[in-house]
Amino acid sequence: MMLASFYHILFLVFTIYVLVYSISYGLYEIKQEKNTFGGGLMVVFTIFSVVFSNIMVWKN
Repeated sequence: MMLASFYHILFLVFTIYVLVYSISYGLYEIKQEKNTFGGGLMVVFTIFSVVFSNIMVWKN
């Protein structure tokens, strides 16, 4: 039980890291490359995938 909680927290930390990294890249795309659709879509897709994956991991 304790080991499973450790892996859940480790997964949460890793997905938050991926979320921050992806949002920063999306903002780079929007500001520097003037690619608003691509940057916005990347941010939205990353948020959706991080939230969904964390729900599925914590649900089990």
